[in-house]
Amino acid sequence: MTSERRFRSIGEGGHLDSVLGQRILEMMPPSPNAGEAVDWRQVAETWGVEFPDDYRRFVEVYGLGSVEQFLTVLIPEPGRLPEGFDMLSESENVRLTWSDHARRRGGDQVQGRLIAWGADAGADVLCWDASGRDPNTWPVVVFRRQGYPHWTRHECGMVYFLESIFLGELEENPLSGDDLWGKRSLKFLHQRDEEMLLAQGIDPWTGEPDPYAGMFGEGT
Repeated sequence: MTSERRFRSIGEGGHLDSVLGQRILEMMPPSPNAGEAVDWRQVAETWGVEFPDDYRRFVEVYGLGSVEQFLTVLIPEPGRLPEGFDMLSESENVRLTWSDHARRRGGDQVQGRLIAWGADAGADVLCWDASGRDPNTWPVVVFRRQGYPHWTRHECGMVYFLESIFLGELEENPLSGDDLWGKRSLKFLHQRDEEMLLAQGIDPWTGEPDPYAGMFGEGT
């Protein structure tokens, strides 16, 4: 388990968007139909916790979507992703994975409640250690499916962590793939935009005609 010693958050930098951070907006502009209107009071009642400010702002600006067709940022509302791939399911899965890991290894690096906020194409899960009372101090915990160590802990918020991945500023890449590492300029597509482009016969990630358009009954 590795970590950055002092907890870091976006609000320290005095960015134009003091919660989300202007830097991430410049590196990864939201797609045209990005963003979610979330009833955060209802979410808190359902989950029994408030969510961090930077994550809430990220969801409001970006919403449910994919970064570089690799990382999906989850939202705490059910029914938006197939069962087994939503935030609740991923959170349950990563807790079971940690419990199994702790039993086999005798490890105690991650304690408390893990809540998943992201999952990627490498089968990694990005979480918070949500055991603290203040969600704005929840560290990021990553389960890396491929490579070692499998578990890393980062004393920073979710958006600061993403920026550090995009800029390649951590000691090493904590994810299984290099799709986001040090890229500095990234594409985010909201689920709505991706579906709209697919319906038009366009590959959402290349902008080229989709060679598979119409082959699976879309638009019929």
